[in-house]
Amino acid sequence: MNENFRKKKQYGQNFLTNKAIPQRIVKESGITENDGVIEIGPGFGILTKELCAAAKKVVSIEIDSELISILNENMSGTDNFKLINCDILKTDISSLIKNEFQDMDVCVCANLPYYITSETVMKLLEGEYGFKTITVMVQKEVAERFCSKPGTPQYGAITAAINYYADVKRLFTVKAGSFSPKPKVDSAVIRFDVFREPPVSTDSRELFFEIIKAAFGKRRKTLVNAVYSVFSEKIPKEDILKVIKECGFDENIRGEQLDISAYAKISDSLNKIINQ
Repeated sequence: MNENFRKKKQYGQNFLTNKAIPQRIVKESGITENDGVIEIGPGFGILTKELCAAAKKVVSIEIDSELISILNENMSGTDNFKLINCDILKTDISSLIKNEFQDMDVCVCANLPYYITSETVMKLLEGEYGFKTITVMVQKEVAERFCSKPGTPQYGAITAAINYYADVKRLFTVKAGSFSPKPKVDSAVIRFDVFREPPVSTDSRELFFEIIKAAFGKRRKTLVNAVYSVFSEKIPKEDILKVIKECGFDENIRGEQLDISAYAKISDSLNKIINQ
């Protein structure tokens, strides 16, 4: 680690120092020698070096301009490495894949800053870029939410949305002492195996996600009341109740008890009412 580098709180910088962790991340990421990799937040390059040893090509995205010269020095002599100084949330990922990874399956690997975790994950999934896998290290609590099941306290709208795009697995926990500076909480590494086709089909994807958002926007309400609070101008409450019951669910069921197949069924029935 470069001791003269000034860590910046606005970038949520916690740098890996335990060399065994990057090795395990790459091993469990599903990356092969024929794959391209987009790395987000390479830091000083401890994970980058392992990725370059495993993959055909690695393009690292780093927002902190002060790290660029350090990274280039640390990665000098590595022919399959390219560094781009930009914000991943502002990056044109489609163009990046087209320009850098022709005829390659592309994986993503990242030690994500906590403050952009959800936004980054959803950008990677919602863009439907055709990624093979997305392997990220996130706050342990966030990993639990992403990997949760219906009916558990951690299950939320983002969990349901993730389940539409990928099969997510928790791989292993990383103790806070593996970083500098040491964060206040432990982290966990999770992998998204991205679906080529969604596991459920819907007549209106937009409505499907709107229903999910409505269901979790009012967690203390029943699903009927939560959906009605958002769609009161489009769908009578009695019709929402009828749909819930006809889909085989109790009238008092809450949104966190349903998986995405249930939401697809309900949204398609509501879509017919809206468009009749």
